[in-house]
Amino acid sequence: MKEKELRGLTSAEAEQRKAEGKVNTASTVKTKSIKRIFIDNICTVFNGINVLLFILLMVVGSYKNLLFIGVVLFNTVIGIVQEIRSKKSVDKLTILTESKLNVLRDGEIVELSKDELVLDDIILLSRGNQVPADCILVDGECSANESLLTGESDLIAKKLGDELLSGSFIASGNCKCRVNRVGADSYAAKINNEAKYIKKNDSQILKAFKTIINICSVIIFPVGILMFVIKYFVQQQMFNDTVISTVGALVGMIPGGMILLTSTVLAVSVIRLAKKKVLVNEMYCIETLARVDVICLDKTGTLTAEIMNVHDTIPLDCEKDEIMTALSSIAHVDEVNATAEAVHAYTKDIEPLQCKHFTPFSSETKWSGGEFSNGRTYIMGAAEFVFSDKEKYAKVYQAIDEVKDTVRILVLAKSVNPLTDKTLPDDLIPMALILIKDQLRDNVQETVNYFKEQGVTLKVISGDSVKTVQNIAKDCGIEGAENAVDMSTVTTDEELAEVAERCNVFGRVTPAQKKKLLIALKEKGHKVAMTGDGVNDVLALKEADCSVAMAAGSEAARNVSQLVLVNNDFACMPQVVAEGRRSINNIERSSSLYLVKTMYSILLSLFFLFSHHIYPFEPIQLSLIGALTVGFPSFVLALQPNKNIVRGNFTYNIITRAAPAAICIALNIIVTALLSDPLGLSHAELSTMAVYTTSLIGLMLIVRLCIPFNALRGAMLALSTAGIVIATIFFRDFFKLTALSQSALIMQVITAVVIIVLFNLLYHFADKMIEKHKRESSPKTTT
Repeated sequence: MKEKELRGLTSAEAEQRKAEGKVNTASTVKTKSIKRIFIDNICTVFNGINVLLFILLMVVGSYKNLLFIGVVLFNTVIGIVQEIRSKKSVDKLTILTESKLNVLRDGEIVELSKDELVLDDIILLSRGNQVPADCILVDGECSANESLLTGESDLIAKKLGDELLSGSFIASGNCKCRVNRVGADSYAAKINNEAKYIKKNDSQILKAFKTIINICSVIIFPVGILMFVIKYFVQQQMFNDTVISTVGALVGMIPGGMILLTSTVLAVSVIRLAKKKVLVNEMYCIETLARVDVICLDKTGTLTAEIMNVHDTIPLDCEKDEIMTALSSIAHVDEVNATAEAVHAYTKDIEPLQCKHFTPFSSETKWSGGEFSNGRTYIMGAAEFVFSDKEKYAKVYQAIDEVKDTVRILVLAKSVNPLTDKTLPDDLIPMALILIKDQLRDNVQETVNYFKEQGVTLKVISGDSVKTVQNIAKDCGIEGAENAVDMSTVTTDEELAEVAERCNVFGRVTPAQKKKLLIALKEKGHKVAMTGDGVNDVLALKEADCSVAMAAGSEAARNVSQLVLVNNDFACMPQVVAEGRRSINNIERSSSLYLVKTMYSILLSLFFLFSHHIYPFEPIQLSLIGALTVGFPSFVLALQPNKNIVRGNFTYNIITRAAPAAICIALNIIVTALLSDPLGLSHAELSTMAVYTTSLIGLMLIVRLCIPFNALRGAMLALSTAGIVIATIFFRDFFKLTALSQSALIMQVITAVVIIVLFNLLYHFADKMIEKHKRESSPKTTT
């Protein structure tokens, strides 16, 4: 049987297995299809309502009132382009990480992709190869790095009959393996399948838009139908006039520009982040990350660079020269691993001794060593395995206890007797303590300090031993690193919920526990971000409010994450958060401009529904007001610098800030309409006065939002004001404006003075309410 296995399958056997479906088909979480992206962005309630209003205006031939549809088109295009761009980027990363495999077929080595493997294929693996499917080692030996699966960075020795899991890497050795599980049956696929669900977006902006659009949808149709019936059938108004005024009322209710503004600002943020090597898979995650108050970090690859350095050596009654020679000799012949590479770099200038016999490191013995040409045996490994008799070697353990640095400690020993198989000599003599540190990523301490200053709690979650993780956390300056827990000792959900809040360092964490930790933190009211790179992180990444993956990590981690750090550098996270804060704070400020129109349109629609007057606005007039008091100013404000911490509820903030202007506009127009008959004002005058009033209040709101002023904001206000003046003087006919009579002009001046005073009083009160709400809803950090 073994001889047949080592010749591999025949072509006929491989074809038979393909026919039976025993193929290693991809089972990772895939990105959206192009078709799905188009459907999701086109088939929305918002688009449906606008298209219906567009058709109604087309029917009556009011073509100049169709400008509003441009907002819908731009918004849809931006959404589609951004999602397709992100999909292509993620798919490209996936392709770049794929490589061909050497497989035995018909006794010859052929190159196949992982998707072409079938059950019982014999694959040849060597250092650096990723295991493509679960398999059994049938020839040779190797050491496997399973950190992407388990989170543990220690290498696992594999011998004949041992299983290699898909997603792990061969760290050293050469072997032949027989595929025993493919596709959905593999270990990695089972974890991935748990992540195959549609994640609910937790964006406050998106929720606010959906709420506003749903409210508008509920109001629009009954109000539109009632207004048309009353105006056309009861009040006998002209059909075209009725359609135009009805559509004008309904268009005003839809905050289409607010959605376009948000899409544009977030798209700009996506472009800016791309220049910083950050790939955004979903635009609204920028907001979520700006709001997080807890970030859960994976140790390996996030805080550390997966490189070790020898920090120091502490002699134990031994000369420094002999210590360096012993280390150089062991590192020269030891199998390639992070520890051996660190020792080799530390002793690169020392001439090694010739080795007669060597025993490599294994997970069972936790040491490596051999006999060298000077007649000595040198051993390097973990103290508890090399010096198992703690009473005999009390001085060694005393020296270890005196080490205060956050380091990994190995011991170096010697003997004049040779090794017997894998049994250490009894007469070992301690030579030195070897202090090894994981190399931190560049700027990681500055990154940690940034989040500390911003009130964001960092929690380190890893499959490594709690002591190792705690040491790294302390070196990085993470607050609360002394609060550490070994998750292998946590057995109940109650215990897990308690340590999730109390502790900031978690060791020996399983993939399922990572997910539970995030759920526990979210249930405590925290906004949680998660960074990771492995299959073991997939469940937690999917559960997080904002998920961040490293590009060098697993395909599954990249595909389920909202952000991908292309350069695998956690140090760029502050820039991502800062970009999010700029975008979200500015969107919140600018969105109130759009919501004013929605709010006063609803109030006015309800009034004019039962009034004999025609609705005062036509769509073209709303386009003028929207462009110069909402659209242009909002885009200028939305792209300004803003590093303030995102606080409060988005919906509450924009409604409260928009309410004063909306109330003043609606109140002024309603009073004007009620007095129009006694004063003998025409509909054209009422409509013109409504445009002037709305423009004035809109400009006043802009003034408030521009504080503190700068040159750009001042220029924007001047241009908006000039634009309105020019439009009302030189393009009066185009915008259906008329000259005001003396009585209308006097009333316009009087109401303008009253409304200015009322607006400022209401806005001052609203500002206080928003600040109070922000203070009460500020995130509380964990300790």
